[in-house]
Amino acid sequence: MNVLNTVLGMWSSDMGIDLGTANTLVHVRGRGIVLDEPSVVAVSRRTGQVLSVGSDARKMLGRTPADIVAMRPMKDGVIADFDHTEQMIKHFIAKAHDRSWHVSHPRMVIGVPSGVTEVEKRAVTDAATHAGAREAHLIEEPMAAAIGAGLPIQEASGSMIVDIGGGTTEVAVVSLGGVVAAESARMGGDAMDAAIVHYVRRNLNLLIGDRTAEDIKIAMGSAFPQEEEKSFTVRGRDLMTGLPKVAEMTTAHVREALTGCLVEIVGAVKRTLEATPPELVMDLMERGIVLCGGGALLSGLDQLVAHETLMPAYIADEPLTCVVRGTGIVLEEIDILRRVLVRSQRARALRY
Repeated sequence: MNVLNTVLGMWSSDMGIDLGTANTLVHVRGRGIVLDEPSVVAVSRRTGQVLSVGSDARKMLGRTPADIVAMRPMKDGVIADFDHTEQMIKHFIAKAHDRSWHVSHPRMVIGVPSGVTEVEKRAVTDAATHAGAREAHLIEEPMAAAIGAGLPIQEASGSMIVDIGGGTTEVAVVSLGGVVAAESARMGGDAMDAAIVHYVRRNLNLLIGDRTAEDIKIAMGSAFPQEEEKSFTVRGRDLMTGLPKVAEMTTAHVREALTGCLVEIVGAVKRTLEATPPELVMDLMERGIVLCGGGALLSGLDQLVAHETLMPAYIADEPLTCVVRGTGIVLEEIDILRRVLVRSQRARALRY
């Protein structure tokens, strides 16, 4: 068996995966990040066959005919649809590896939210192994993000990471290679999109889709008052007449729509700080709070966190890829970082 593992290791490239609610990123050992695509699957209602995955499937969201459904098989950072998640992972493995040069049976390190249950952990490892992984191992997303952001997790001092993804916000204080305090809130970019849809519906009597809300969030969203407030037009369907309608919004309106989501994110940060030993809080006051994930790109979020916690806060370099880069570093330095892997019934330490 050891000889077989050695031979397979020569012909396959181990993979680190950030299996996110909104996007899936894949890091192949020795090659870096090779894939970044939406976690979306298009399925035929008639046959159940997967028609498209990733970027092509995302283009179909809200635009499919009656016999096709475009869906996200991940919800709140965990698997909501096992079969379609398996198909999605299998597609990404095939796309990341050139089958003419590699045997597609890689070892995998997969990032999962810190608050997942044992059942959810097994669902992730089972989906990965059924999709072709030789071994599947889990790492908590905030730990992977801290490693990817370059924080000194092995030192006897505290570092704080806030990973705001599509489905969850993961907050953790790490020290000596372990998580000292953590909080996982089912709040992220998708909830922000839904909040904008609800706000526009309630205040403007206008119905817009999730993709339009996401575009508004990216272009005009903010978490803290800006020096220059802007206005823009929103196009949708009038709830009274059912006809197309154009309405005016401002960046202040978008910020108001996001208030509830931002309160929840800041609350998770504060609850984590409350559970942190005083000695480590002193370290955090010097080093500050590091923000990563797609939500970290919301304008002014670092200012809001700094204002509410009275501590410095800044955005990590390349915040969108912190988790997947962290999984890649774990693959490269498994002997040093072995203890950061999540212990579960299906996740044993990698053997090299």
